[in-house]
Amino acid sequence: MHMHGHAAHPDGARSRRLAWAFVLTSVMLVVEAAGGIWSGSLALLADAGHMLVDAMALLLAFVGAWIAMRPADTRRSYGYGRMEVLAGFVNALIQLALVAWIIYEAVTRLWHPHAILPGVMLVVAAIGLLVNMFVLWMLHGHAGDDLNMAGAVLHVVGDLLGSLAAVLAALAIALFGWLWADPALSILVALLIANGAWRLLRRSAHILLEGVPEGMDSTEVERALREADTAICGVHHLHVWQLASGSRMATLHLQLTPSAEPERAMLLVRETLQQRFDIRHVTVQIDAQGCPDEDHACGGGGIP
Repeated sequence: MHMHGHAAHPDGARSRRLAWAFVLTSVMLVVEAAGGIWSGSLALLADAGHMLVDAMALLLAFVGAWIAMRPADTRRSYGYGRMEVLAGFVNALIQLALVAWIIYEAVTRLWHPHAILPGVMLVVAAIGLLVNMFVLWMLHGHAGDDLNMAGAVLHVVGDLLGSLAAVLAALAIALFGWLWADPALSILVALLIANGAWRLLRRSAHILLEGVPEGMDSTEVERALREADTAICGVHHLHVWQLASGSRMATLHLQLTPSAEPERAMLLVRETLQQRFDIRHVTVQIDAQGCPDEDHACGGGGIP
C-alpha cells in the first residue's frame, strides 16, 4: 500500500528573491573587482572573486528552485525536487575551491606585500557590506529546510564576511600602516567559509546517498511502529530517507497478527510516521505469510 502527503516545493516568491540576489551580487562583484584593482587590495579582489562564484551559485540556485517546481513525469516519477540538493552540493564544492585560491594568494602577499590605497578600499568594502546585508535579509528565513536556499545563503554570508574583513583591513592600513592585515583577514574569512561549506557538503552528500534524515533514528522509528497497534507483531525492511530537504520518505514490511484489521493498522502506521517523524510519503508491504525475501517470523524481524 502506498500513502503520501503533499511535499513542499520552492514557491515563486523564493525564486524571485534568488533572482534579485543574483542581480545585486553581479553588480557588486564588478564594483569590488574594479575597486580591488584600483586600490591593490587582495581582500577586495578575493571578495570580488567570491561574488563571481556566488553570482553563478545564485543563478544555479534560482534555476534549481524553478526546476524543482516541475511536476513528476514518466521519466522522473518523484519529480525534480532533488535539484535543490544537487545545487547545494555543487555550491559547497565551488566554495571549497575558492577557499584554496584565497589562501594561496594571501600567503603569497604575506611574503611579498603590495601597496594599497586604503581610502578607495574602505569605500568599496563599505558599499559591499551594505549590499550583502540587504541580500542576506532577503534570503534569510527561507534556508531552514531547503538545501538549495541554504547554499545560496552560505555564499551571501561569505560575501558579507569578506566585505567586513575588507573594511577592517582598510582601517588597519589607514590607521596603522599594517599591509599584512589585508591578506591575514582574507585567510580568516576563507577559513570561516570553509567551515560552512564543509557542513553543507556533508549535509547534501548525506541526502544524495539516501541516508537516514538527520536527527532521526531508524531503531526509534521501528519501535514506534511496533507500539502503534497491538496487531503489528513485526516490522522489517524499514528504510527511511529524504528525496530532498523537507521531503522524508519510508518503505517497510509489516507482519500482522491473524486477527488484525489491515486497514486500521495501515492508518495507524501513516499517522505515527507523519505526526512523530514528519514522514509523509510511505510505502508499506504486508507479509501475511511471512516475508518472501527472508525468514521473518511474527514477533521477530527488525531492520536488515
